[in-house]
Amino acid sequence: MSRVPMTAAGAQQLREELQELKSVARPRVIQAIAEARAHGDLRENAEYAAAKEQQGFIEGRIAEIEAQLSNAQIIDVSTVKSNGRIVFGATVDLMNVATEEQVSYQIVGDLEADIKANKISISSPIARALIGKEEGDIAVVRAPGGEIEYEIVAIKYI
Repeated sequence: MSRVPMTAAGAQQLREELQELKSVARPRVIQAIAEARAHGDLRENAEYAAAKEQQGFIEGRIAEIEAQLSNAQIIDVSTVKSNGRIVFGATVDLMNVATEEQVSYQIVGDLEADIKANKISISSPIARALIGKEEGDIAVVRAPGGEIEYEIVAIKYI
């Protein structure tokens, strides 16, 4: 299986979620299953069924996070030699040339992408257009609605 790029912050976030699942959620659901078993007949016990379903979800998420972390190529953007160019993990301030609207994005791995948090996937059309560009350059993004030109206002490696 190939390595998947991930920022150091994204990997830390996954580790924290994994720790929470293993140390808090898993013991809580095990306790809920034990309490539901104490109520008797398991065939008609909705609490038991719900607790077992929750246990399945937690165990599945634990396995998923462990797999993601084991296949991750963790990249610390602050140590990458970028020579002023946009690289994986960089935070980029952009201005839409046509509308003069400004936006800021961090380029992250596919697993970390969250447009609400202004984190875009390295494989997205915007990120692909930005990689390798420098401050002051114009990046042309080929979007479904046509081409959009963005001026690169600033690049941060945080």
